[in-house]
Amino acid sequence: MTAGETAVAVAHPNIALIKYWGKRDERLVLPVTDSLSLTLDVFPTTTAVRLDPDAAEDHVVMDGVLARGEALRRATAFLGLVRERAGRRERAVVDTRNTVPVGAGLASSASGFAALALAAAHAYGLPGDAEELSRLARRGSGSAARSVFGGFVVWHAGDPDAPDPDRASYAQPVTDARLDAALVAVVLDEGPKPVSSREAMRRTVATSPLYRDWVTGSRTDLARMRAALRAGDMATVGAISERNALGMHATMEAARPAVRYRTADTDAVLGHVRRLRAEGLGAWATMDAGPNVKVLCASADAERVAARMREVTDARVVVARGGPGARLRRVTT
Repeated sequence: MTAGETAVAVAHPNIALIKYWGKRDERLVLPVTDSLSLTLDVFPTTTAVRLDPDAAEDHVVMDGVLARGEALRRATAFLGLVRERAGRRERAVVDTRNTVPVGAGLASSASGFAALALAAAHAYGLPGDAEELSRLARRGSGSAARSVFGGFVVWHAGDPDAPDPDRASYAQPVTDARLDAALVAVVLDEGPKPVSSREAMRRTVATSPLYRDWVTGSRTDLARMRAALRAGDMATVGAISERNALGMHATMEAARPAVRYRTADTDAVLGHVRRLRAEGLGAWATMDAGPNVKVLCASADAERVAARMREVTDARVVVARGGPGARLRRVTT
């Protein structure tokens, strides 16, 4: 792409049903375990990238504000990786707009780096297919590897003994899923988390006595989840998703010092989800690193589940279904 042209990409967040929690390689962002997610049709991130050959440094704007600190460091480090792979030197002007609360455990980094990866790869003329793009996005934020694809997605941790571990870890769409699922997001707190996901992962892996058992169980959970998706078995998918998420939170709460994202409001919503199941309404909870709850259900039940959630909380309740993968929206001059 020539100077003056702007590549604009859009990506959506994904919510893991089998969680990614913990890295075996910080630099390459290689996870300890495989994970499986659903890309959503809400909360997109739109990112524009333009090359500026006269600039001495990258210029990054996030939601109308010049990026600073850790956000700027992560974006510029990622752009440096793209330049290295493309054999280019020009700095970039980046403008990214989120519709998802940042740092609240709603996968803003997944949509953000998937959109940045696609726009930057196009701007710098970096070749590659979707799997290669997922490898690139992973280097910005692990879960971004999954937001490259739509619907149900599996992210392969890769063989630690592979000749090139970086190439061995990438995401792929789950093409044999026979489930029309929805996620009802109960947004209890839109503010940033008290402990970042990166720090919480490090602390959990290093100090939690429960972590290794969770890793072993998560591998079993993934195999059973894949079989349940092929069978269209909503109840099994939901049950596995809920126990995997609650197990992840148990590992971090056992870390030293403990990392606790759950609040009294979180526990109240989790209790209501259990009551819905007792009444015969298929609903199962999942949570990322934050206090917000997502309720997994059949797509046909989503509006009913959302209405029941609104009966017990004043929080924002958003219905999400399976969404698209990252896409290049336009290139302008």
